[in-house]
Formats: sequence, C-alpha cells, structure tokens
Amino acid sequence: MEDLYISETDREDLEKERYVLGIERIKEILSESICTEHIQAYFNRMAEFVLLMDRAWSIVESGRLRQMELEELQRFNREMYEDILPENYAGSYGNPDYAVDCLGKSMGKMLSFLYAELRGMIPAAFEQNRFDMVIRMELLLEVYQEFVSASQESGLPQPEMIRQIIYWYVSDYYEPESLERTAGLLCPEKDFAYRIIMESDLNDLRYLYYYGEYITDNELRTAKHLNEMPPERIRLLADTYTEGYRIGFETGNKDISIKKTVNIRYCLGFERMMRQAVINFDQIGLRSTIYRAGTNIFQGRNVNKNGFYGANPNKQFDYDHREDQALILDKLLVERKLDCLKNAYEQYRQEASVFGGPAVAEIFGEKPFVPQTKQTVYKLSEKQQKLSVEYASKAGTMQNEYIPGEERSFTIIAFPVPDIGARYEEIFDDIVRINTLDYKLYQGIQQKIIDVLDQGLTVRVKGCGKNRTDMMISLHKLHDREKETNFENCVADVNIPVGEVFTSPVLAGTNGTLHVTRVFLNELEYKDIWLKFEDGMVIDYGCANFSSEEENRKYIKDNVLFHHDTLPLGEFAIGTNTTAYVAARKYGIEDKMPILIAEKTGPHFAVGDTCYSHAENVKVFNPDGKEIIAKDNEVSVLRDTDVSKAYFQCHTDITIPYDELGELSVLTESGETISIIRDGQFVLPGCEELNRAFE
Repeated sequence: MEDLYISETDREDLEKERYVLGIERIKEILSESICTEHIQAYFNRMAEFVLLMDRAWSIVESGRLRQMELEELQRFNREMYEDILPENYAGSYGNPDYAVDCLGKSMGKMLSFLYAELRGMIPAAFEQNRFDMVIRMELLLEVYQEFVSASQESGLPQPEMIRQIIYWYVSDYYEPESLERTAGLLCPEKDFAYRIIMESDLNDLRYLYYYGEYITDNELRTAKHLNEMPPERIRLLADTYTEGYRIGFETGNKDISIKKTVNIRYCLGFERMMRQAVINFDQIGLRSTIYRAGTNIFQGRNVNKNGFYGANPNKQFDYDHREDQALILDKLLVERKLDCLKNAYEQYRQEASVFGGPAVAEIFGEKPFVPQTKQTVYKLSEKQQKLSVEYASKAGTMQNEYIPGEERSFTIIAFPVPDIGARYEEIFDDIVRINTLDYKLYQGIQQKIIDVLDQGLTVRVKGCGKNRTDMMISLHKLHDREKETNFENCVADVNIPVGEVFTSPVLAGTNGTLHVTRVFLNELEYKDIWLKFEDGMVIDYGCANFSSEEENRKYIKDNVLFHHDTLPLGEFAIGTNTTAYVAARKYGIEDKMPILIAEKTGPHFAVGDTCYSHAENVKVFNPDGKEIIAKDNEVSVLRDTDVSKAYFQCHTDITIPYDELGELSVLTESGETISIIRDGQFVLPGCEELNRAFE
C-alpha cells in the first residue's frame, strides 16, 4: 500500500520510478511466450492497452493533445474505446462471455474483471494522475507473475491466489481512492473539468476530446447546437438551472448563505451552459466542484452515470460489470470501506460542512438499452446483497453526519441529445419551453388539487385498458386544516420542470397493485412491471422482460429494490404537466423521456426513501402558508431509535401515463368520493387549463 505520510516530493519521485519500472516490464510481456497460448494472448492484449495508455499520458503531458487536429483526436479517441464498442464486444476480454470461453470459467471472469479495471487508466492518463496509472499497472504485473510462476510447473495458478491479489489491491488502495473521490466532490481545487469549461475556446469542438471520455455525434452536435444559440438563450438555460437550485433552498426553508460549494454534474456537449452556470453560482457565493462519473471498482460502474461523462461506448459492458464487487465483497471489506470513507470525511470535514449539494443536468433521447443477461458475470450472493445494503445504509448515515440533510439541497434538469431523432433541434426547443413554463399558473391550479386532497382519508388510483393498477393510498390525518397540508405544491425548483403535488403516504392501509405496461427507469427498460403493496411495503413484484420469472424478479430486485428484500412506498404524487405529456406524444418519444419529466406526466409512486429523507425535521411550507406535515412514514420515523432501519439510500419513481389512467379520486372523511382525474382527463373544477394541452 502507498505510504500516505511521506512528503509530496518523495511521493512523486517514487511514483515516477514505479511508473518507469512498470512500463519497462509490461513491454517485455509482448516478447514472452511463457504462458499457454490463450493466456499469453490475453496478457499481450492487456500489455498493448497499458502501452496505449502510456502513449496517452505522454500526449497529454507534452501538450501535444491540444495541438492535434480534430480528425487525429477522433482517431485517437476511437482507438482507446474501440475494443468494447458493440461491434467489437463479442471478441473483447471485457465481455465475460468471451473471456470465459477463451480462459475458462473462474479465470475468465477474474481476468475480465482485471481488464475492466485497467480501463480506469484512461481518465488517469488525461487527468495526469500517475498514482492511478501505477497501481493498475502493478496489479496487472502481479497477476501476470502468478501465471508465469505457475507455468514453470506446467500449470495455472490457483484461482484463489488471483482473487486474493485483487482483494488486497482493493483493500490496500481504498483509502487513497476514497480521499481522491471525496476531494473531487467537495474541493473546487480539483479543477480538471472546470478548466476545460472555463478556459477552452468552446467554438473549437476539439475541446471535447480533452476529457478522455468517449465522444460521438451526440456530444459534437449538442455542443454545436448550443454554440449556435444567442447569449440570452444560453443565459435562460443556465438561469433556469441555477435558480432552481437557489429556490430549492428557499422553499425547503434552508439557509444557502452558509454554503460555499455546489457540485455540477453534466454530459459533455453542454459546456457553454455550464460556463454560464458556474458564473451564476459564483454570483450567489458558490464555487463549483466537478468530478468524473465512476469508471473503476472503487467508484462503481453503472449504466446510469453520476458526475461528468461523455458517451457510453457500450452500456452492456457497464451492465456486465456492475456487480464485479461480488468477487471480493465480504464483511471485512465493508468495514474497511466505511473506515476509509470516514477518514476522508474527517480530512475534509470543513469542506463538507459548507457543501450545498448537487446541481444535475441530465440527458435523454439515447437509443433505448435493453440489457442482455449473462451467466458469466459476477452476481452478488444473498449474503453479499445484505452487505451491500448495509454499506449503503451506513455510508448514507455517515454522509448525513458530515453534510446534514436539513442543510443541503439539489436541483435536476434534463435536455435531449441528437439521438432522439431527426427533429432534435425542434424537440430541444420544446423541452426548453417545458422547463420554463409559468410556474405561477401551475402553482394556482395545483393548490386547487391540494385543497381537495387535504379533505381525504385515502386516494384511489385505477388503471384502464391493459393497465391493471388498483391502489389505495392512505393519507396522514390533518389536525388543523387551516394551518396544515399533506401535499407539497411543487413548482420548478429542485425538480425541473414544473408540475406535481406530492406526499409521503401513511404505510398502514396503503394497499394494492401498481402496474405500468412499459417504462424506463434509470436507463433500463421494464415491460409490464408490477409491484404489489401491503401496508405500504412491497410484498411481490414481476415484469415481462425475460422468459423466466426468476430472471424478471432478479432484474427488479437488483435495479428497483437495489438488493433490499422489500421497500416502502416513499412517495405518492400527481403530475400535472400535460404539456410535457403531449410533447412526448407529438414526437413519439414517450419511451425516451427521463423520469424527471415523465413523473410530471401522470400520477407516480416512488419506492424507497421519502422526498424529505434526512430533512424531516425542517419545517416546510406551501405558498399558501400551510405547513407540510406528511414528511415521514412508519419506516422513516425509526431514525430516532435505529437509523439503520430508517433509510434505504434509493428512491425510484414509477409513473402511470394519463392514457393508462382510468380514475384518480379522493375518499373524504364524510364518505364522499371526489374525482380529480377520470379517463386520463382532469375533471376537478379549476383544472380545465391542464386539459388544453390535450386539445
């Protein structure tokens, strides 16, 4: 393990020495034929990749990267990613199927993991992070040496020997990697992406290749489209984004003046908007931090990116390696990870105390991804799933200790990318219009809906046609209707665009089945997904993605329940943004709309934590002055006795579109039933304006 206590100069000298020695030894692999043919072919391919990364390091270090012509940058960018592109993936060691076929079941899976980890050298080369380069080189060499030693006895190393090497690699380096990741979140001094955004000539699209991310026509056309916009249009985009963040503190009754930093997350191509956003945040006293989405075992790999990111060269690759930690995860490693995370927060305690939260700009419109399930990938055992849940719970609690939920906020906005279709520019402009709708208009209409909901004991939601939804949602009892409300009147602040009222339901008495014929959640498609609730908890579930019930259940447990055996219904909401719904239908992009917009296009249900997670004690008021009292449920209140049972670190919205909705009505204390939506139309007096979009 790297000594954390030597001087910075000595550390750099040691890393340079280790780097040179590592490259020299890796070059020798290509001239050796010590191992069996298939094993040697694998290590030759790995050596070639590391040497490509050494070339990338030299190109960046020398400054030649910024002197290269666009076509040369494009060739080099493709060279780094071509091995895992869909058209080449069948013959890539990153594909567990291919690796197992060539190298055997146990060795193939581990060596596929090793290759995936080596790909973490790409960002290291571009960010000139020599430490991250060195530790991956040395991991490769240590594994290779085991094969060399075993081959001298005409055999292969024991799989457990290779697993142990990988295990201790993760354990030993988790502390410096955790420090690096935490600093990226909290410290503006980590300014790799910031400098690209603020210092590059954004009209010269070569800047997109300075990140080291995979670049496609999506990123190039997005940047070009933003470059063609007049300055006032860019300011509108950025102002909507940054004002949403500021207003989120205001409506959440939180003090933004005590915060000094904000974390910006975005997809490449939006730099012109991000530059203006950085300026806007500076003007309200917030410096911007910007870190890269995860690319290795320390940060986690997932189809859904979190940070700054370019195009995903192959979502199947990320899906195949999403549970690679199954190779090494045990109780000891969980404890090690938590210790390292705590040490990182302690080191950056002051920075954590003034961190305001994330400002996220998502994208949508990419080609839908339907994952292929494979038997060759690593899968968490039941015991490991519980360990994973335990880590997420304790890490979330720890984060809240250093970055209190009652003091932080966020905002999320989404824009389409060119993949969405031939009418991209028109769709983009319509989404901008949707993101900037008159929130005062919606605020007034939504208040009429809330006034009726607050008369209710329960809400009934029924599907129509092929939709089998039949849910009864139990509401909190209001003791003083003049001062209290169950539903928040949500306009364009933390969740842009405008258009929903939401609550945390009472779990007891919340029963029924939620069903949607087709939906995309976190970039994964679900066909005929259904969840059954009893007293607000998921008791059964399924979908029709795969031929076997077992595969369908695992798909939901992994990606909706996030390995939990059950989750509570954390939110019930009514989306009111009929304009967004009609726009989706107009362009035929319903299946490509992100949750952020889709949740505003019908009633939605969220499984997991409530919307007020870790901030339940902060008093929140609607514009009419009433306090929102429905911020807890029977699970979240356990935070006062056993915080490990109160939170799940997940919140997934599932929306029923208007055309699958037969009835949404309120049952009042007096026994009266008041309809809000019937057959996909708002029928509550005062909501007529919402139906105009349908016309």
